[in-house]
Amino acid sequence: MRSRKRISIALLTVVVIGVAALAGTVSAATKSSSTLVIWTDSYRVSAFQAIGAKYTAAHPGVTIQVVQKTFGVSGAGSIGGDLSTTSTGTAPDVISTASDWTGQLAANGSIVPLHLKKAQKASFPAYTLNGFSYGVAVKNLYGVPTQIENIGLVVKTSLAKVPTTWAALEKAALAWKHKHHTKVGIAIPDGQPNGDPYHMYPLFSGLGGYIFGLNKAGNLDPSDVGVANKTFLKHASMIDKWNKEGLISSNVDYNTGKSLFVTKKVPFWITGPWETQSLADSKIHFKVIQVPKIFKASVPFLGVQGASLTKYASAHGVGAIAADFVDNYLTTKSAQYALANAEGRYPASISAGKLVHSKVLAQFGAASKGGVPLPNIPQMNSVWQYLGQAWVNSTKGSHATPAAKAFKTAAHQIRVAIG
Repeated sequence: MRSRKRISIALLTVVVIGVAALAGTVSAATKSSSTLVIWTDSYRVSAFQAIGAKYTAAHPGVTIQVVQKTFGVSGAGSIGGDLSTTSTGTAPDVISTASDWTGQLAANGSIVPLHLKKAQKASFPAYTLNGFSYGVAVKNLYGVPTQIENIGLVVKTSLAKVPTTWAALEKAALAWKHKHHTKVGIAIPDGQPNGDPYHMYPLFSGLGGYIFGLNKAGNLDPSDVGVANKTFLKHASMIDKWNKEGLISSNVDYNTGKSLFVTKKVPFWITGPWETQSLADSKIHFKVIQVPKIFKASVPFLGVQGASLTKYASAHGVGAIAADFVDNYLTTKSAQYALANAEGRYPASISAGKLVHSKVLAQFGAASKGGVPLPNIPQMNSVWQYLGQAWVNSTKGSHATPAAKAFKTAAHQIRVAIG
């Protein structure tokens, strides 16, 4: 998932960039059977060029071509959008992708399953692989994860101690709020009109909430909607308490929350690694941690990006080469680090994570532990609006709807929308 706060990249003219091993420009329409074509975005062009040069140096006769597009699953000029309309002659063999695209691309046959060895799978946290797993009766892996993105609790250490429990966080946040008369105790975007279920997810998971359960094959089950499950409803009164205390509020959107934190009006802010530079520029002393456990572990949503093998590789006669490149080369520590570092994100690979030099990025990486990959089935599109609205309705101060009622309503609306 692209950061919800990242500035959108303007639609780029498609640029075809050859790696050093490519002797001259090779048209995708007339590429030889030994030419591997990769579609990626502006962040990772240079990284794929470098990785491609190393790969082709070790595989004489193979050339790699990198094509730059915008990062998205739909729309002209985007990776996913153009993949659905391209002809075989101009199609890619490998694409940069996000785990939550998997259901759509796998269902329409655009990408094909990978076959990672047991040792290769062991080099990744299971939850990153789960992001690219899809199927009904059979669980297949459709992508190699290369980087992760998640939110964490940023603590301004000059103003507050780093909390180790939810009770300590709540107590410190409310004490600060009452002393300094701030809008909220924790700066977390829950703004109207549509809410922000992505940033609210650690509180949701900490109360026992989940989006979809799993079927017997271990795949997401859209018939099992956990937005108002028994465990969550048992703890939903906590939201009513937070609303009454003013710990969180739907009057705070993303920009308001950020302003409250950087101007030292609140010591706690929930955000992600896209704010690494702004945090560094602010000269604030801080530490990033995972939101402390409430009743359950307060894990974040996890955006996982990676690479997938398209159906066109076999048609181009490079199926084996493309599979080797994705399965055996993009899983290496050096390739993993290069691709993640290109965008300032934490590597998906456990070993590549040890190469991260940025203290802030390493802290965000640690805050991802146990994270829940953004659901990759199409039914997730029916969730965002209603789950966000449940948070807005239950945190409106004196005009709030009791949380149990708000989330039961959301669960019903989601089931109806899914059909």
